[in-house]
Amino acid sequence: MGYYDDQDYQGRYKPQNSRKGGFFWASLAGAVIGALMVIFSIPLLSNLDVLPYKIEPNNQSAVIEQPQDNNEDITAKKTVSIDVTTKITDAVDKAGDAVVGITNIQESTSFWGQAQESGGTGSGVVYKKAGDKAYIVTNHHVVADASELEVSLSDGTKIPAKLLGSDIWTDLAVLEVPAEQIKVVAEFGNSEKLKPGEPVIAIGNPLGLTFSGSVTQGIISGLERAIPVDVNQDGTPDWQAEVLQTDAAINPGNSGGALINIEGQVIGINSMKIAQSAVEGIGLSIPINYAAPIIDDLEKTGEVKRPFMGVELASVNEISAYHQQNTLKLPKEVNFGVAIRAVEPNSPADKAGMKELDVIIEMDGEEIRDVVDLRKHLYNKKKVGDDMQVKYYRNGKLQETTMKLGGETL
Repeated sequence: MGYYDDQDYQGRYKPQNSRKGGFFWASLAGAVIGALMVIFSIPLLSNLDVLPYKIEPNNQSAVIEQPQDNNEDITAKKTVSIDVTTKITDAVDKAGDAVVGITNIQESTSFWGQAQESGGTGSGVVYKKAGDKAYIVTNHHVVADASELEVSLSDGTKIPAKLLGSDIWTDLAVLEVPAEQIKVVAEFGNSEKLKPGEPVIAIGNPLGLTFSGSVTQGIISGLERAIPVDVNQDGTPDWQAEVLQTDAAINPGNSGGALINIEGQVIGINSMKIAQSAVEGIGLSIPINYAAPIIDDLEKTGEVKRPFMGVELASVNEISAYHQQNTLKLPKEVNFGVAIRAVEPNSPADKAGMKELDVIIEMDGEEIRDVVDLRKHLYNKKKVGDDMQVKYYRNGKLQETTMKLGGETL
């Protein structure tokens, strides 16, 4: 006969309060002791470099706001101020104020008559103070066609500038300003000592003076890059600019600004950026060693005196095969060189006996494949008054002459 005893059931399943309470307090004490051991052991383990991070004391002060009543929480406020100084910040501090903004002011004609408006903005670098004058280098295209030029200093002060000289081939120009408000002058470095991978910093005014004094960091990506330049915008390269390649951002408005090394020395004058969707992170800068003699000429004489031949030229590779064979009468294996389209009377070329339809293929033993090669050799390797050995074809026959270079523009 099945049954159950109520008293026995209650007795067997009655909670044991005393045992459970003891277990709870023992667990709590163990947790507290364990937490204290962890707290006190972390600094020791940090000092032994056992932990994957470093524990540093917080020296920041905390300002405690006392509650207005018993229901208000206590709020701790911390004011954190960190003074970060690196070689990069030191370099920017050294050269930053020497980089200025340049506004190209041009005259325009409207229904209301003559008016002045900004033809664009760029950057420049103060490189010299002498007496009551200071001198700024920038790009030719920044100051081209300006009626007036205005320089904006790092503190916002604007002063008028005078154009001393400009050179379209190297894209360099020199301005003169009163020296009174110029406080910082940049120091030129040595671009021939640069190495690929070396850190550099670009300083300028991208997108106008709103972003004046912008700083971007990168590395030297390449040295002695040759970039075709179409000077007269006819779609045909007229010149090859030898530039530094960097991945520091150089945008419109940065032109004429400084590329500096980690010592804060100017090692390049920023000139242009390749703006193609397939190309990212390529900025170009004129090496300062290449720019320095141009800057000196522009400052002193307002122009760059280059050797002059007195000829009108055309690259053979732009002439049809028919005219290469029948007009220029070149041998079949010769499909390069520079054809003379006209010779100026009494010019160095005329005195050397050169004539229309002659095809220059060599200068001083260096092969000349096109007009860019000819100008590069003439402008970079020769001086006014130098003799130059020229090999050329005339009526299919190879000839040679010596030309004494003059001092006018090509």
